[in-house]
Amino acid sequence: MNLEVNVGEKDRMIRLGAGALLIVIALLGYGVLFAILGLALLATGYTRKCPGYQVLGKNTLEPKS
Repeated sequence: MNLEVNVGEKDRMIRLGAGALLIVIALLGYGVLFAILGLALLATGYTRKCPGYQVLGKNTLEPKS
C-alpha cells in the first residue's frame, strides 16, 4: 500500500500533541489502549501519512500558493 502525504501542518501538530498526551496518560497507569492510540497518532503525525484519510479520500494539506 503506497501512502501519500495527506496530513497538513495544523493536523500534524494536533496529532503530535494528542499522541504525546495519550502516552503520558498511559504511563500514569490508565491502560495499554491509550499507549496504542498515542503511538498511532505520533506515527501519523511524524510521517504525515494517514491510512484512514486515504481510505476516506480526505486530505488536510494546505494548497500551495
